[in-house]
Amino acid sequence: MYLVLGSVIMILLVASSKDIASLNIAKQVQSHYSFNKMKETFLEDPVYSGEVNRKKVIFITLKEETVHAQNLARFFNDLELVVFISRHSSASGTPTLSVHTPGNLGEAKLGGLPRKVSVAPAIAMRDALKTMERFKEEMQLNYVVSYECTHHGPSLDVPTMFAELGSSEKQWSDSKAAEVVAHAAMEAISKFNGYKGSAVLGIGGPHYNERFTRLALKDGVVFGHIIPKYAISCVDAEILSQCVEKTVEKVEYAVLDWKGIRGENKSRLLETLQEINLRFEKI
Repeated sequence: MYLVLGSVIMILLVASSKDIASLNIAKQVQSHYSFNKMKETFLEDPVYSGEVNRKKVIFITLKEETVHAQNLARFFNDLELVVFISRHSSASGTPTLSVHTPGNLGEAKLGGLPRKVSVAPAIAMRDALKTMERFKEEMQLNYVVSYECTHHGPSLDVPTMFAELGSSEKQWSDSKAAEVVAHAAMEAISKFNGYKGSAVLGIGGPHYNERFTRLALKDGVVFGHIIPKYAISCVDAEILSQCVEKTVEKVEYAVLDWKGIRGENKSRLLETLQEINLRFEKI
């Protein structure tokens, strides 16, 4: 049975039953925050409702992987924010707590739609990132806290973010790290108000951009979409404009990780930024 709720829905918290880390984070959410089971179900699974800082929050668990939740928004009206809690995987296996907005800058290789990004809730992601850093220090966890670039599905027309635990099975089962991600997701939800503040577009550097993360944690710079070095070759004026327009906050300028941009892409990138009238700063 499909669950269609009206305008009472403000924020949607989403886990996946196919994801060990997601289920562990979900367990921590329910251990530390008050959610009540509703009479309604979503695709035959339980639905939980809570109130966080006077915001209505609905908590659901999908049967599919979160990256494939492309049709999720059509079941709910007036969504203001979607927060996915999930695992993060990497070949290095580095213990990582990360945050990013989903969407595809090029092909849709892992869910979502090609050349379509979700709406980036920049301040909410920064709040989650700072919470991860704070709890990691307080709990003395040996994890890296990092922004990830914009990647994978779904591609949604509502503010959407991922709070992730990685990067291998060992970390996915780490209850303390899962608790950190739970607090980060709930902090983003608690403070979210659709505030039309300012943000920046990050361009260049690796998938996990240490420079951008440091700017956010130390200097308060608020990043929305982040375009990594490996994706710049497929970025044109349409994609850059989309990354600017599909950010909750006003994107004031682009921050370029200049050494993290291939030489052959630099002049074309600058021309494209000028074409869409977006100023930039090199770091």
